[in-house]
Amino acid sequence: MSTLRACLMAAIRKKVVIVGDGACGKTSLLIVFCKDQFPDVYVPTVFENCVADIEVDGKQVELALWDTAGQEDYDRLRPLSYPDADVILICFSIDSPDSLENIPEKWVPEVRHFCPNVPIILVGNKKDLRGDPQTVRELIKMKQEPVRPEQGRVIAEQIGAFAYLECSAKARNVSLFGLSISHCIFGPVGIRPSEIHFFPHENYWRER
Repeated sequence: MSTLRACLMAAIRKKVVIVGDGACGKTSLLIVFCKDQFPDVYVPTVFENCVADIEVDGKQVELALWDTAGQEDYDRLRPLSYPDADVILICFSIDSPDSLENIPEKWVPEVRHFCPNVPIILVGNKKDLRGDPQTVRELIKMKQEPVRPEQGRVIAEQIGAFAYLECSAKARNVSLFGLSISHCIFGPVGIRPSEIHFFPHENYWRER
């Protein structure tokens, strides 16, 4: 057996499905994580996936990352992405309080219906916009404000999430993204960064 083939066979493969409202930053997060590039133009996703290789405790892990469309037009198609998922990432945008409200109202019921025993990580995207003056002004007009970290943590605990974290794809601040997935799938690995808020769900740590 060739060395390359042996390495490929030895790789652990895990499937991660990303859901959330349209335009909440899901696709940008994945593109930066997989390709280290930030997309300049927003194009609504139907179904896309990419593969990222990470190392966990000396083991090579292949993450199949499935991006999905958040628009209602695709509600009937999105369930096709759920089978065999190991982790579900539910995303919202920090500059859109409505997208956070939709987590318990829309996304968690859907995920629990199709993936009842799959762990959830709640991700707040567009962290860089929390202090952006223009964003703050626009939200004030609607009597809203950017989502605060404690609001995200409350929802994460409410829905029984494994962890809560915030990212900025534009600032390429996505390293915690892969680390949170590693902890979710394999349990405590190395140092737990304070930027990720973990909840005590030890039953999520499992080898498949």
